[in-house]
Amino acid sequence: MASIKQRPDGTWRARYRGPDGREYAKHARLKREAQAWLDDATSAMNAGTWVDPRTARMTVGEWLDTWEAGYAGNRPGTVKSAATHLKLIRAKFGDRQLRAIRSSDVKTWMAELTEKYARSYVYAIHRRLAQVMTDAVHDGVLVRSPVSRRTSPPAPTQRPYVATTAQVWALYDALPRAYRNMLLLGAFAGLRPGEIAALTRADVDWEAPSITVSAQHDGAELKTETSAGVVPIPADLAAMLEADAGEAHIVPGVFGRGVTAWHLNDVWSTTRAVVEGLPDGFRIQDLRHYFASLLIAAGLDIKVVQARMRHASPVITLRTYAHLWPDTDDTSRAAVASVLSARKSPPGADPEGSP
Repeated sequence: MASIKQRPDGTWRARYRGPDGREYAKHARLKREAQAWLDDATSAMNAGTWVDPRTARMTVGEWLDTWEAGYAGNRPGTVKSAATHLKLIRAKFGDRQLRAIRSSDVKTWMAELTEKYARSYVYAIHRRLAQVMTDAVHDGVLVRSPVSRRTSPPAPTQRPYVATTAQVWALYDALPRAYRNMLLLGAFAGLRPGEIAALTRADVDWEAPSITVSAQHDGAELKTETSAGVVPIPADLAAMLEADAGEAHIVPGVFGRGVTAWHLNDVWSTTRAVVEGLPDGFRIQDLRHYFASLLIAAGLDIKVVQARMRHASPVITLRTYAHLWPDTDDTSRAAVASVLSARKSPPGADPEGSP
């Protein structure tokens, strides 16, 4: 429903009912001005590009306030990471109208960020901007997102450093005995630092050896829903863990009362420095890469490795560890050769190939 009527004061009032069911109106001095406004609104509705006039002038900063308030219900670590990205987005686009951001603006900004930050970090910022803009479209305050694959910086190549077995045992020997289980849990069970700090004797089945991961230190939620699970371990590993475990915690610390993830990292940074060949910044978390490499070298398939690493999807596993699976020219040659060989020598054939 749309109409234009002249008011007693001589002005013209145009009004229409929007897709949201609400009525919108505008007063103009001239009838043609009112008609032009009404025509624009009608065309936008017909084209599916209509946006509520009240939010059409919303700035990026105003939308980020709304978006961040709705995002606050996520995990604390996730919210903290998003806040860091939003700070950069605000600094760049905060005062500009949301609908005024163009794809070219995004591409230019990505190029600027690439000169300051690592490729992986720039890629993460682009993904966050895409998330924010897509949600604006779904909320009806933006017609289309200016962020797409065309504006994306190159995806980072993930080739994590995998410690050698010699380096793993060198770290084990260099750690104080009260912290050695930290290495065993990371390198041979794939636990994360927060999970290591939270692990208690009750979480280990000593008879049918396995570890149940269900919490992080200080009651923090696990990284993902799939982080919770049972990790089978060999009896030898269970025996080593039990030998150095405390009364309650598997990593007791020097006072026997357990440790925090921060404390583990502090001890780790001191120990890491004495082992030759490890890259700067090698973390407790990076022991998981060694664990994954053991599983892959043993011939386990992608689904099993995903389950043991407790990844949310096999895509994450492949993106991180695909290069560790054996894939040589000889293996592909052998696969094809086996089929060709069977064709040349069907069942019942003599050595010359005749029936």
